[in-house]
Formats: sequence, C-alpha cells, structure tokens
Amino acid sequence: MNKRIAAHLTSLRKTGRKALVTFITAGDPDLATTATLLPLLERAGVDIIELGIPFSDPMADGPTIQRASERALAAGTTLSSVLELVQSVRPAVTVPIVLMGYSNPIYHYGWERFAVDAAAAGVDGLLLVDLPPEEADELLPVARSAGLDLIFLLTPTSGPDRIARVARSGSGFLYYVTVTGVTGARQHVSQSLSGELAAVRSAVRLPVMAGFGISTPEQAALVAADADGVVVGSAIVKLFEQYRGEQLQEAVTALVGSLKLGISHSTRT
Repeated sequence: MNKRIAAHLTSLRKTGRKALVTFITAGDPDLATTATLLPLLERAGVDIIELGIPFSDPMADGPTIQRASERALAAGTTLSSVLELVQSVRPAVTVPIVLMGYSNPIYHYGWERFAVDAAAAGVDGLLLVDLPPEEADELLPVARSAGLDLIFLLTPTSGPDRIARVARSGSGFLYYVTVTGVTGARQHVSQSLSGELAAVRSAVRLPVMAGFGISTPEQAALVAADADGVVVGSAIVKLFEQYRGEQLQEAVTALVGSLKLGISHSTRT
C-alpha cells in the first residue's frame, strides 16, 4: 500500500472521521488552473484528490465530465503534462493524489514506465475504470514495485467472487460505485445503498470509498454514514462550466467546505 494513502486513511479512521475524495479533470480548462486548484482543494478540506486524465472516449463518464475531458484535450493536455503538473505541485500538496482515467493512454505510455514516472512525480494511486483486476496482470506488479496503489471499482452488481478478487488485487482503497450507469449528479441516494456498503465492508479489509452521483452535503452525509469516505466529481466539475479565475476558486472552496461539513455530520459508522 502507498505510504501516503495508508497514513492518511489510518489517521482518519483513528479519529473517527470519514474521507472526502474529490475529482477534477487535469487541464480543465488549462493546466495552470489545475495547478492553482490542487492546493486549494486540500486547504478546503479534501482528503484525497482524484485527478482525471483526459481521454477522447470516456465511456463511463456522463456529459459533465466528458465535456471537461474535451476542454482539457483542446488545451493540449497530455499524460506527460499531467505527470509534470503533479510533480510541480507536489511540494504544496500533502494529501494523496490518485490519477483516474482509462487504460489506453497508460498502455501507450508503457505500464512500467508509467508506474515509475508517476511515483517519481508524486502520484500515490491509479484507478482505471476500464481495467478490471482480471486484465491488470501486467500493471499490478510494476505498480506495486513503484509503490503505487492500484484501485479497483465495485458496483451494485458485483458478486462475492468479484468482491474477493478486487480485495485481493487492489490496494489503497476500494471505490464503490453507488449507482449503475455513468457518472453524474443524481437527485437521490439509493435506498439499498446502506445494505450494499455494509456487505462490502464486512467482506474486505481495505477502506471503501463510495461515489457516482453524490452532489450535495446531505447526500454526502448519508453515504458517509455507511462508507469510509465519499467521492464527489460531477458536482465540482460542473462549476468549471460556470466560472473562471477567482470565481471558480471561490465556488469550489464553498462546495468542498459544505461537503466536508456534511460528512462530519454522518451518524452511522
């Protein structure tokens, strides 16, 4: 397990706190904006930053994050420039940074080369939404050797065998998808989610972060009551369509602050 992720999540668990994980797309609308926002996210209360690698065919993402990828690619963002960005901001950001995206750019970069370069840049983990553990045999050993956590997804349709396989292969934490379908804000949290999360947490030792569709402090509180943390993406990325510059920074800070307050009021453990 990556030391930074392990230390941060252990500290939260010992003090009875839940993790707030937020997603933004690297290079949206440009890399300079991303560089400014990463330290701001930490100051606003984010525990783990998921940084999206823009991709031309983000099939698991809804329209909000798809448009973010399009803006980032139009600005010339590449995988190499994302790694350079992380390296440049790493001295100012102490919380874990997890890259999230699709396997194609990593494959073309080279599994081992990527693992080594990402770890050297200060990346702590990697989540590839289209790479299940059954297809990760080439990446797993080089990621582990580099000290990079490889994080896998579980969904409401994941059976006991898949849960066990993900628990064996993954490290850092597990990402539980709270709804079926693509990313995007939803109006309601599934009534079956509490039971689903309880079943997963009883079957695995890794912390369980739950995401997809969480957009309000109230939803974050509900989900955090049954998970080790919550992931919020589209609700934050949507702000990039509405604001720029200082207005964007203020809007992101306000939303993150409200989400952090929400999960601090979660009632179950």
